Amino acid sequence: MRRNEFVMEDPQEIEQFLSGMSFGFLGTTDEAGQPRVTPLNFSYTNGAFYFHGSRMGEKMDHLRHTSTVCFTVADEYAIIPSYYSDPEMACPATAYFKSVSAIGSVIIVDDLEEKAMAMEGLMQKLQPEGGYRTIDAADQSYIPRLKGVALIKLVPDRLTAKFKFGQNLKSDRMNAVVEGLTSRGKDRDIETADLVCKYHTGSR
Repeated sequence: MRRNEFVMEDPQEIEQFLSGMSFGFLGTTDEAGQPRVTPLNFSYTNGAFYFHGSRMGEKMDHLRHTSTVCFTVADEYAIIPSYYSDPEMACPATAYFKSVSAIGSVIIVDDLEEKAMAMEGLMQKLQPEGGYRTIDAADQSYIPRLKGVALIKLVPDRLTAKFKFGQNLKSDRMNAVVEGLTSRGKDRDIETADLVCKYHTGSR
């Protein structure tokens, strides 16, 4: 059963999350209905997901047969031990994360300007420091490369987001989790503690 308290509906929050992520999982099926999940990089622009790759291969065979796909992006922030909020029971052990899932039909993009826009968006994620010539559909050096690459576009029919940061906890347990994260203080613990406070309706 889906926990409504974890649902994220703020489009700005979702956009910010997707803008900061570069990797996700594309689910496709073949003509026999057999599923496949492909990990790949993506860019997200103007409400559309873009993926690139070879024009040949199993993924492209799936897409040519069945255009309906699902795509998921997720980021795990921290593992939450059970003893942060319960000294005995294992049940509270969990992970805090953000995820977005999209369902819809894809198209194969042939327009070079749209290809250049999508690939430039991906480069800005993968290489934000620059150090390359901007991808431009009018650049004679890029034209054959843009023509040669396959670009897949997904405009979701349905997009859902789940941001799980202890919104289901009562204030005393939420405070215990925040204290546990703050005391542990490794990796993304402090960032996670801040998000627990941000998203918890009863935060102190």
